Amino acid sequence: MRARLRVPAVPLAAVLLASGCASSLREPPPLAALGGPAPAGQAPGAADVDRLLREGEADLDRRPDAAAVAQARELFLAAAQADESRSESLLGAAMATAWLVEHEPDSTRRAALATAGVQTCQWCVRRFAESAECRYRLALALGQQARERPATAMDALPRIVALLEEVIATAPHLDEAGGQRVLALLLLRAPGWPAGPGDPDSGLEHARKAVELAPEYPPNVLTLGEALAATGSRDEARAAYRRAAELARSRAAAGDPDAAEWAKQAEAGIS
Repeated sequence: MRARLRVPAVPLAAVLLASGCASSLREPPPLAALGGPAPAGQAPGAADVDRLLREGEADLDRRPDAAAVAQARELFLAAAQADESRSESLLGAAMATAWLVEHEPDSTRRAALATAGVQTCQWCVRRFAESAECRYRLALALGQQARERPATAMDALPRIVALLEEVIATAPHLDEAGGQRVLALLLLRAPGWPAGPGDPDSGLEHARKAVELAPEYPPNVLTLGEALAATGSRDEARAAYRRAAELARSRAAAGDPDAAEWAKQAEAGIS
C-alpha cells in the first residue's frame, strides 16, 4: 500500500508572494473529528482493526477511484481510533488524504482536506515519535497545506526542510528515497534567499542522490529531469524524462495505479 504524492506543482515563489503569515501547525482536533461516521454505523473495537486495515488497503489500491480512496481514509481513521498502537492506521489515513488533496477539484474541499492531512500526521508524530515515516508524511502534508492555504507557507517551509533532512539522515530509503526526492523538489520550486530556501543547484544534487538510491522509481527520474531543466541542461533533462516515461509505462503494465500519471508528467517534460 503506497499512495504516491506529488509535491505541489504551484511554484512556491508564487505562493509566498501571495501569502501573509500564519502558523502551519496548530493543536489538532480529536481523531474522531477528522473522519466521518464509523463504518457500518458503529464504533469498531480493537478486534476489528486488522479487518479495517485490510479493507482500507484494498480501497486505497483502487485509485484513481476517488470514492474508494475516501472510504479508505475513513477505514484507516476508524482503525486509528480503535487501537492507538498501530502506526499503519494513521499512515494509511495520511496517504489517502494526501491523494484526495491532489485529486479534489473543489478548492474549499481541497483546503479542508489539506489541513486534515496535517492534523492526521500530527497525531501520527504524537503517537509514534520515533517514526521517520510519520515525520515524512507530515512534511508532505505541510507542503500541500502551504499550497492550499498560502498564509501558512512562510511558517511551513523551514519545518518541511528540517523534517526532510531528518528523514534523509535516519531513513534514506523510505518511500524510494522520498526524503531526497521531496527536498529536491522543494529546493527547485521555492524562492531563493532571502525569501526562501530555493536553490536549483542543491536541488539537482538531491535529485541525483534520489536516483542513486532508487534508480528504477519513476518519480525520482522525473525529479532529476526537472532539476536538469532548471539548471540549464535541457538535453540531459529530456533524456531523464524519456527514461522516466519508460519506467512509468512498465509499471503501468504491471498494474501500478499511479504510473499512468507519472507517464503523463514524463511526456510533458519531453515535449
